[in-house]
Amino acid sequence: MGINTRRGFFSKLASMAVFVTGVKLFAQQDSTSGASASTSLPNTHQDMPRRSDGEHHVYEGIYYISGTGANDGYPKEDHVLVTDPFEKHVTRTMEALKKSVERAGSNMDNILHLQVFLCLPLADGISMPTGKARFDAHKAQYDALNKIYKTYFSEGKAPSRACMALEWIPGDSLIEIVGSAKVVNPPAPASA
Repeated sequence: MGINTRRGFFSKLASMAVFVTGVKLFAQQDSTSGASASTSLPNTHQDMPRRSDGEHHVYEGIYYISGTGANDGYPKEDHVLVTDPFEKHVTRTMEALKKSVERAGSNMDNILHLQVFLCLPLADGISMPTGKARFDAHKAQYDALNKIYKTYFSEGKAPSRACMALEWIPGDSLIEIVGSAKVVNPPAPASA
């Protein structure tokens, strides 16, 4: 399964969540709230609330993050591997997320909601824990995530979050994040 397939899956998952919960929420917002009707980013379709190609996009003043992992935004020669420390995966993912929301005209304190997916490393030579040891391994990841995660938000500004442990995340990342952020400073439209 390639990266584009993974991104497509997470994009569809996030879009479905927005469709199920977001339509009512956004429909109840006051149109004078200051958010522009839509904001364009390079290579996005501002009139489409859902995309099938897995790219991040802005719709109705909300930036939808379709999937960010530890290797996003880094050159191939600087990719992390599943055998690298989990904390490195978290830090790089949070840095990639921060850069992504800033490029969209938002910031970490304006993230509305995140879904964080974690998995244990699957690689030759690494034994997969079972039973309580598996639970303890996921708990250790969760604790490491929280230590790093909280440093990326101002006091009291961390967004709502769901965190799930998965069996496998395609690629070399042990963490994947999807979510949404309010656009507060839209970038200038791309010139034709």
